[in-house]
Amino acid sequence: MMFRKRNPPPGSSPGTLSVDERLPAPKVRIVSYTLDQIDDRQDVNPSELAAALAGDGVTWVDVQGLGDESLLRLIAETFKLHSLAISDVVNVPQRPKAEPYDDYLFLVARTLSHHDSLNVEAEQVSIFLGANYVITFQERPGDLFEPVRERIRNAKGRLRRKGADYLAYVLLDAVVDGYYPFLEELGDRLAELEDEALENPTTATLKQTNHIRRTLQLLRRILWPQREAINSLIRDESPLISDSARIYLRDVHDHCAQIAEVVESYREVVGAVANSYLSVVSNRTNDVMKVLTVMASIFIPLTFMAGIYGMNFDHMPELHARFGYPVLIAAMLAVAGGMLFYFYRLGWLSSGSHNDEG
Repeated sequence: MMFRKRNPPPGSSPGTLSVDERLPAPKVRIVSYTLDQIDDRQDVNPSELAAALAGDGVTWVDVQGLGDESLLRLIAETFKLHSLAISDVVNVPQRPKAEPYDDYLFLVARTLSHHDSLNVEAEQVSIFLGANYVITFQERPGDLFEPVRERIRNAKGRLRRKGADYLAYVLLDAVVDGYYPFLEELGDRLAELEDEALENPTTATLKQTNHIRRTLQLLRRILWPQREAINSLIRDESPLISDSARIYLRDVHDHCAQIAEVVESYREVVGAVANSYLSVVSNRTNDVMKVLTVMASIFIPLTFMAGIYGMNFDHMPELHARFGYPVLIAAMLAVAGGMLFYFYRLGWLSSGSHNDEG
């Protein structure tokens, strides 16, 4: 899971967009609301964007998809977004951050768009916060913010009574809280790998452990700067964020810090699983080598005895003895039995348990 970024050609001027035409075409959705009414429109024509800002209350423009450069430039011109900011929207992934501009704040966050216990895809979410509007850009269509729209439609809680800064807080909160289900699933899988590494380790165990390690490295690259970005919104004075909104942003910061701590603890668990795997495999190898050593040690004197009486010299008195063969076989069995008994007393034939008790 190495870092890959979509960049314009080297030497391009600042603000150059590098749009991947394979990405979905942008779909624009506008939600305008006050305490008493709401207007939710999907597949909005870009020419209607300017009129949407003229109304009262809060306007939320959600753009899903980054596959049309001309449309993205039109949105940037309509809302007077800086070329460097809109290039950060398109040239993904960017480091999570919070940047102030003259009339708005530009926020970059990363969310988990698709995941299971071993695979995760991080998607960039760009947020512009103005005095009475919020603009969100998502790389591809999805239902990440559908619970937020449902809260707006139901007119429950504080959302309809607050301003655009509170809406930006709710969106950030939805992004951060989206990590919890994945971390719970990942924790369950790590617990299974711990047991598997001790009881029945295979190469698949080590492969999955390494895969999870790379996933945790990705999360760490996301969460630390994301926590700092949210902290800057709390710490820095901005007329676009009220004191009441800062209180709620502190809660998001706490969630982000908690998730970062869980990721760090999981990294330690991954290291322990890898060490357990290597220890068990090493112990199994030692057991195999011990068995081979015991077998070789038993056959060395037997081979020596058989070698002596296989030389066929004329003046070897035992060669012509009537009971020479059975005596030799009995002697070889006695030597083998004695060595087995000696190895047993040492604990070499009982996986070390006898030796440990002694």
